[in-house]
Amino acid sequence: MFADAASTLRSCLSREAWMSEATGKARPQPTAPDELVAQLEQQGIAPGSYRFQPLDLMRKAIARRMTESFRDVPHFALLGKIEADALLAARMRLNAQGRGRISLNDLLIKAAGLALARFPAANASYTERGLIFHRHADIAVAVAMEGGLVTPILRQAEVKDVWQISTEMKDLAARGRAKRLLPPEYTGGTFSISNLGMYGVASFGSILNPPQGCILSIGQAEKQYRFRGDDPYVATVLEVTLTCDHRAVDGAIGAQWLDAFRQLVESPQAWLD
Repeated sequence: MFADAASTLRSCLSREAWMSEATGKARPQPTAPDELVAQLEQQGIAPGSYRFQPLDLMRKAIARRMTESFRDVPHFALLGKIEADALLAARMRLNAQGRGRISLNDLLIKAAGLALARFPAANASYTERGLIFHRHADIAVAVAMEGGLVTPILRQAEVKDVWQISTEMKDLAARGRAKRLLPPEYTGGTFSISNLGMYGVASFGSILNPPQGCILSIGQAEKQYRFRGDDPYVATVLEVTLTCDHRAVDGAIGAQWLDAFRQLVESPQAWLD
């Protein structure tokens, strides 16, 4: 039903764009309500100096859920730096096999799933009746799309190999951008990952996506000077932020999970070979 509705909407938009081009008439732009125009004028924003876009259902849902999460969920953030050279080298070896293209994100999803299997206390959700500890790492991966974002779920990431993860993520992301995901494919995750490194973002924090107890934010891999004892060396470093729902995940649990994730990323041969 949702796929049919999205397809119908896209075809309507395509027909409207074609008619506009064929007739040489631009589509009418939505106008702001009079009360909003007056409110903006009071704030010093003159009519005609902006473009108004009404809220669609997706933007309304994002606004509502993010406001509720930031307001109602007591959260804290843990920051870490992880050396990624071994993982990047492993990715090059995998891609040289000619079986397809593995992304860095595919490998990080797998590492996150394994870390959740090692520390299931971080794979938790809070309810007023009690804590829910999930048996599998069902990882919601943030995917940018026109007008917002969608978080398709990579189910049981801890037991799938990186080729399975890569294939599924390509399919989920493509159908997510096309608004063709079914509700079971974007609801029910236990943990989230948001990666903005490809946009040059060094580090950032994310808002939790309840009922998930944690979200991992991943920045750009950058060369940095490091020290081993007193000896300097250069490494490719990822800066990551783990945001936790303090009602479900305590600081020590979050720190243990982050350390396990770091070890998996820095020593991938143990789980890739």
